[in-house]
Amino acid sequence: MKFKKMLVVLPALLMLGGAFVTCGWGGEKKMAERDDKQLVIYCSHPRAFINPLVEEFEKQRGMKVEVIAAGTGELLKRVESEKANPFGDIFWGGSLNTMKPKADLFENYISVNEGHIQAAFKNKEGSMTRFTDIPSVIMVNTNLLGDIKVEGYKDLLNLSLKGKIAFADPSKSSSSYEHLINMLYAMGSGDPDKGWDYVENLSRNLDGKLLSGSSAVYMGVADGEYAVGLTFEEGGAKYVADGAPVKLVYMMEGVISKPDGIYIIKNAKNMENAKKFIDFITSKDAQSIITTQLHRRSVRDDVDPPVGLLPKDQIKIIDDEEQVVEKNKKAWLDKFKDIFTSVQ
Repeated sequence: MKFKKMLVVLPALLMLGGAFVTCGWGGEKKMAERDDKQLVIYCSHPRAFINPLVEEFEKQRGMKVEVIAAGTGELLKRVESEKANPFGDIFWGGSLNTMKPKADLFENYISVNEGHIQAAFKNKEGSMTRFTDIPSVIMVNTNLLGDIKVEGYKDLLNLSLKGKIAFADPSKSSSSYEHLINMLYAMGSGDPDKGWDYVENLSRNLDGKLLSGSSAVYMGVADGEYAVGLTFEEGGAKYVADGAPVKLVYMMEGVISKPDGIYIIKNAKNMENAKKFIDFITSKDAQSIITTQLHRRSVRDDVDPPVGLLPKDQIKIIDDEEQVVEKNKKAWLDKFKDIFTSVQ
């Protein structure tokens, strides 16, 4: 079946085609029909990224897939509001650092492909299937940057870049939250408590500009609205592949490369179809599409890295402390907000 190429923006939703209707926000949605060939996906990825994968799944499985697209934070609120009567079946997107505190919203399921998932990306929790491996990067517009050197976080404090740096609100964008974690560890030399002076200085150079979502960052740099942006690898890599005047910088102070995930919503009405989608998205076929067409790194051990991206052994990879990050998420987001507000 053909994938319905439509974008549904939350919270005002109107599903087309008669497959189902949406009424209100607080869990009052009712399916006009449910059948064994249907799947509802909540997704925070760009549509250009997910379309080839959804279309391939529909072709292979004969499924009818409906996608509801919005930001990670907004979709999580929707899932929470619908716990008693879930409307979606799959939640697709969001870094693990964002999603782990919400693990109780998702169903335990280990894909049939877990044996081919790299050791670092195993689903140890039961409900957290890894999807792709995503380094944080700095994206630069080479036309706008001129002779300004940008090799890492330190260079973003150049006063010539004041107001020309694209960064999204880390409470709304999981990729920006990953950058906040990355800069705390990188600029704190492994101690996140020592990274806040850098965050304060960067906040001054943002000049009051904080964007609403991940896509606004890489699109803003590619469109020439900003000279540099703090984003994720694939967000910029697609523009590099298309020949846009942009390049990716892997921070010399250190890069944290984290997987994002895909999750089955607890008590999903199309549970078996949701499991089939998890199995598909972790299959060699789907993961090969991801690396050859979509500029992302696979989590499988039998899929070659994407052509044109810097090999990971040439990137200075650093690690965060998972338990520390999980414990401090709210405190760090609150502290960032306070700092950003205070320096304006």
